[in-house]
Amino acid sequence: MYKKKALVSGLLVCSLALVACGNGGSEGGKAKSKADASIEVNKEGFPITKDKLSMGMIAPGTGLAEWSDMPMLKEYAKMTNIDFKYTTPPLSDFSTKLNLAFASGDLPDIIFGAGSTNLTRAMEVDYGGQGILVPLEDLIPEYAPNLNKVLEENPEIKKSITSVDGHIYSLPTIGMGDTSIWPRGPLWYNGDWLKALDVKELPKSVDEFYDLLVRFRDEDPNGNGKKDEVPLTDVEMNSSRDWLLSAFGLTTQGIEEIDGKVQFNPTTENYKAYLTFMNKLYKEKLLDPEVYSQADEQKKAKGNNNQLGLFPDWFSYFTTGKNEEESLTDPMFGPLTSEYSKDPVVPGSPRLTTGVFAVTNNAKSPEAALRWVDYFYTEEGLKFLNQGPEGALWEYAENDNGEKVRVYAKGIDLDKTEDERGKITVDYGIPVPAKQVSIPGIKRDANDPDTFPFEEFIKKETQDKIEPYAKVPFPIVYLTKEEQDQIGDMATDLTTYVEQMEAKFITGVESLDNWDNFIKTIESMGVKDYEKVYQQAYDRWSDA
Repeated sequence: MYKKKALVSGLLVCSLALVACGNGGSEGGKAKSKADASIEVNKEGFPITKDKLSMGMIAPGTGLAEWSDMPMLKEYAKMTNIDFKYTTPPLSDFSTKLNLAFASGDLPDIIFGAGSTNLTRAMEVDYGGQGILVPLEDLIPEYAPNLNKVLEENPEIKKSITSVDGHIYSLPTIGMGDTSIWPRGPLWYNGDWLKALDVKELPKSVDEFYDLLVRFRDEDPNGNGKKDEVPLTDVEMNSSRDWLLSAFGLTTQGIEEIDGKVQFNPTTENYKAYLTFMNKLYKEKLLDPEVYSQADEQKKAKGNNNQLGLFPDWFSYFTTGKNEEESLTDPMFGPLTSEYSKDPVVPGSPRLTTGVFAVTNNAKSPEAALRWVDYFYTEEGLKFLNQGPEGALWEYAENDNGEKVRVYAKGIDLDKTEDERGKITVDYGIPVPAKQVSIPGIKRDANDPDTFPFEEFIKKETQDKIEPYAKVPFPIVYLTKEEQDQIGDMATDLTTYVEQMEAKFITGVESLDNWDNFIKTIESMGVKDYEKVYQQAYDRWSDA
């Protein structure tokens, strides 16, 4: 872990040094743009450019197909009159390759699908300030009218993609679909166990939750006559932590804004109460004894063996091995209350990912690049981005009523439809610049219903158990260079220390009698300065 971190840091230092030395022909700290003003860009409709335009793009590849062979991109090139040369290192190597490109100045016109983990907001501040990333805010109204409409209707989104210098250096993924409010996959109850125990109503408090876990442990709900039930499981608490924390009034392990005040949650009594409760579950074998030693594959093996009562995953059948129809009886975990949180609350997603589409100073036409991407901020464009053109993943068929409907194309493996989709479009396994809404699925048969039972189930569970109670722990904000320097590696150090201690407290390796020492250590790491920086950033965001 340390070596990898050191490598990335070194690349960033190298990058800054090269740019500071005038790499790419910079003047006064600002790199020169290579835009060609003679390129004619149509402001609406297709094609986008009068003459064929060639540009370059770097993006993370998922390994299922070469981007140049993807039907969605090939068809879009015909529609737009814009061809791209694609550089798509594997997802695992993408961050290193992107940093090397910044360091050498050998950047293509477009950075696509990076997301905030690979094109961080700190990088946007640095490279935007140096002129390596092109400011887009003045071009958006004219060349990205669909995105502009979304920003005008949702000013909080515009605030969250605007850097500290007032510029927009990257375009986002905007989530407005049925599950966009999920910050991560939910927790799911084993519906077969609930039926076996004749559970009519799910827990609404931590006490009721505890009682149900005890029944899962003691009353043989899987009916095999063995005491092999695991009431609650996870892998290092990474997926379930925030859902369970919310029972104690917190929605994240890190920084949270509550009534305008920023706090680092592990220093609160609420967090101590969460640890106390989880330690109780662990001691009584209500929490999986292997929670800190197993991998996701082991968790899924237990699910396939009907040993799990409550577990995290994107959909329950990913863990249980059931099909969609059988999973309609596995209800989603709902909010719990406690003496620390009388009103139900759950963590919510900001519905936004930054760093998903950026234009570099090497771009021949930033205007054409914006026109190219703006289509995906419409429902029609999203459907094309997600499902590709007719004849690749899908085709039209006529149902019994004489209506044309979309069905999977001949030759598509119906047991691996997502893998098939990943060969056809880039909207697979990476964040894409788009307004993500719920779009109609592709049917296996022309007479399939317009809505599928599992989709409706997920939508209703989300509307009932997440949407009314969701709170975004902290908005997406940008830090100034000075603020970044001030807190440095503090975020990583604090997260690492807290996660290590959480595991020790929950498993009893460290007694909660040592809570005061835990707090003193966090304070010695500079947590007050950390909170102050994020308070400044929050106030700046709130006042924008």
